Amino acid sequence: MEITLIPANEYRRERWKNGLGWTREIFRSPPEAEAWDWRLSIAEVEKDGPFSTFPGVDRELVLLVGEGMRLVFDENEIIELSPPHDRVRFAGERGLRAELISGPTQDFNLMWRRDRVDASLLHRPLVGPMLFFAEPGVTWVVHVMSGRAVFKDQLLPKVLEQGDTALISAAADGGRRVILEGGGEVLLVRIQSKA
Repeated sequence: MEITLIPANEYRRERWKNGLGWTREIFRSPPEAEAWDWRLSIAEVEKDGPFSTFPGVDRELVLLVGEGMRLVFDENEIIELSPPHDRVRFAGERGLRAELISGPTQDFNLMWRRDRVDASLLHRPLVGPMLFFAEPGVTWVVHVMSGRAVFKDQLLPKVLEQGDTALISAAADGGRRVILEGGGEVLLVRIQSKA
């Protein structure tokens, strides 16, 4: 299997689509494409205001840092994200406004085009080994929220520190599984192509 490490200091900081905030992009697929199939980032929410809309895109947010925020949707639905790691999944075309509860937040942001891929996000403790098996058309993402993780079954161990991310996908001539070990908390994202 193929493992790509993305250290936190290599995330690309850029403006939100609506220009009202900042995000640190972790990865987009295809890379560098404006019309991506899926995208991972960490949104920096510094003040109350509207979120960008993304027609045809589903989203999931996980609170990483801060005292939380209230999401007020156009239909008057209100969802509150509280520490330590509340999360919400919603359609990207829905209009919404964020209201910070007590100061800025940082939020893990998974977005995917629903007609191109299926995506699921899990929040898990990392205690001992975790196995990932090769599946055609599937990419796994590991984001280390806290602690440290190591891919042990490699010629050279690949280490993930807090805030780092790794992509795991099947390689044509690679092994059938990888083993992740460590301690802490991780976000796991499973992306499967619909093609």
